[in-house]
Amino acid sequence: MKIESYELFQVPPRWLFLKIVTDEGIVGWGEPIVEGKARTVKTAVEELMDGLIGKDPLRIEDHWNMLYRSGFYRGGPILMSALSGIDQALWDIKGKYHHAPVHQLMGGPCRDAIRVYTWIGGDRPSDVGEAARKAVSSGFTAIKMNGTEELQYIDSYAKIDEAVARVAAVREAVGNEVGVGIDFHGRVHKPMAKVLVKELEPYRPMFIEEPVLPENNEALKEVAKYTSIPIATGERMFSRWDFKSLLADGFVDIIQPDLSHAGGITETKKIAGMAEAFDVALAPHCPLGPIALASCLQVDATCHNAFIQEQSLGIHYNKENDLLDYMADRTVFNYVDGYVKIPDGPGLGIEMNEEYVQRRSEGSHDWKNPVWRHKDGSIAEW
Repeated sequence: MKIESYELFQVPPRWLFLKIVTDEGIVGWGEPIVEGKARTVKTAVEELMDGLIGKDPLRIEDHWNMLYRSGFYRGGPILMSALSGIDQALWDIKGKYHHAPVHQLMGGPCRDAIRVYTWIGGDRPSDVGEAARKAVSSGFTAIKMNGTEELQYIDSYAKIDEAVARVAAVREAVGNEVGVGIDFHGRVHKPMAKVLVKELEPYRPMFIEEPVLPENNEALKEVAKYTSIPIATGERMFSRWDFKSLLADGFVDIIQPDLSHAGGITETKKIAGMAEAFDVALAPHCPLGPIALASCLQVDATCHNAFIQEQSLGIHYNKENDLLDYMADRTVFNYVDGYVKIPDGPGLGIEMNEEYVQRRSEGSHDWKNPVWRHKDGSIAEW
């Protein structure tokens, strides 16, 4: 079997899908995307795919190493996201070739389902108490919200009070049994992060996410002194080498590699194994489309330290299309009592509605994240 051709589909709300076709008619799907940089990643995929046409798609480990190691410049969000989508598609082909779900090719599942959480509140969170109540009434047992708007390096206690009040409203609305993840989104710098984590302690968050920017991960040591809340990070880290020092330093409790950014199924499985050796939990980042989620679930199935899965149904980014719209069978991701079953169909376990994908790609999209500024005109972290 040989790789014969491929197609890329830039589809709303902000996704990029890859279809790889073999000479035996087996097709694999991947989701290579950096949100806001779809055209750039698309070009990177085209460059990488030049080296795969005519090759055996089943040699995934060799292809991964060739695409990563043969380049003098490697890593980073663009190249690793392009590689991630290719890797997902190759695993989809391999599973379909062997008539087995991907997780069976990686040793078989250690779980049948995994807990999921849903987003509430949007970029500038408001009415979060009511939104949390609705999420729980629809069956979710865990939610995540942005904790703050933009914050300066040193900012006012009024903004801290506003953030704490939002979390308090959520906890009051849903009670103590519901998991509440609080995403700092890299918007908070170390001085204010120390203040905020201490103030949030009484509300028992499930985790705090990206309390500082990943390029400042050394500051997690300082932040961790002020809280017992589990610290999560990793969505903007792109390989096992990026995670190596983070895990060795010992101040992270949950890692969140993204299957569309961190080298796909092949690399994320290795990152998860590294984390398990440090007694660190896995919660893959996935505010993306159905291919990325299916890839996450295949890895979750095989990782003992996976405890919860992000998913994008109803997320504030999904204005024109939502998670299920591109799927031929929308029931694959049925959420029951806050859990989703691991897809057990061949490959990634999902079937794409290719006609709809093609139609929606004709209008394309050019999604960009907002540009925020502080009152003094300086750029703020979004």
